[in-house]
Amino acid sequence: MIKEITQDATVRMGKSVDAFKAELGKIRTGRAHPSLLDQVSVDYYGSAVPISQVASVSAEDARTLLVSPWEKDMVKAIEKAIMISDLGLNPSTAGTAIRVPMPPLTEERRRELVKLVKKEAENGKISIRNIRRDANGDFKDLLKEKDISEDEERRAEDSIQKLTDKHIEDVDKLLAVKEKELMEV
Repeated sequence: MIKEITQDATVRMGKSVDAFKAELGKIRTGRAHPSLLDQVSVDYYGSAVPISQVASVSAEDARTLLVSPWEKDMVKAIEKAIMISDLGLNPSTAGTAIRVPMPPLTEERRRELVKLVKKEAENGKISIRNIRRDANGDFKDLLKEKDISEDEERRAEDSIQKLTDKHIEDVDKLLAVKEKELMEV
């Protein structure tokens, strides 16, 4: 029983860290990274598909993304999709290739992004703590039903606390890296 609850908590906490990592990927720094365009959808013959399914996206240099559509007809649609996305990017077309220059971030915008990243980190930590609370509640239920002893409950709660600390530390490390990346000029 305890082992299953602990394993479930471990998996769920890992997913919380992964979700935070995914959120960090959406926050744009001054650097060009192909994952920036992951959430951009393109109209492909009447259905909205991710840009990665109609073109290859690569970093041409530190400040420019290169989007190479697999079909010539898709150039205009991809350019339009990038423009109307809320990323604030202005693509330029050169034949069949689309170049997306990354505008430099202002100091004020960098500070706003750091605040946003810290807020996302706090949300990740809250979800990890909620998972801890759920697991501890399950242990208390097992204790009430006399399925485990008080000592087993205490040990289980201690192991869940160690898991919680480890995952929160992972979130903090990711936060520190992203913060440093954002404040780098």
